Amino acid sequence: MLTLNLFDETNKLPDGLKKIITDTAGASISSCDIREQCSVDILIVDLENMRAINMDKRGIDAPTDVLSFPTGESAFLGDIVIAYEKIFLQAEEYGHSPERELGFLTAHAMLHLIGYDHDTSENEIEMFAKQETILNELGLRR
Repeated sequence: MLTLNLFDETNKLPDGLKKIITDTAGASISSCDIREQCSVDILIVDLENMRAINMDKRGIDAPTDVLSFPTGESAFLGDIVIAYEKIFLQAEEYGHSPERELGFLTAHAMLHLIGYDHDTSENEIEMFAKQETILNELGLRR
């Protein structure tokens, strides 16, 4: 069971995209067979705030699309930060819907919180296959 705390600093995220986040986060938990109660905080920010967070946390003075900060705990998995504008910019760049892009960003970050990584080619194959399974189950295909 997942408790999701969603904070939209931009006040621009439509209800339909909020549902994509909720559905994708829940599907990520289910796909990893996590049965105990857990929670995640997701923050939607503009590019300038994402740039500041990326600089503060990673020393990179540029906005990125998504950041995840796992806690290593089972009750509170961690924080996810998503750059609002990147949802639309990357959807256009990759030729798919904003819903698909937001689902991808959410699933990717959730899997990081759960313990997946793409630090080796083997891990990347496993993580990206899991992401595609989650997105396909939700009908968020390319």
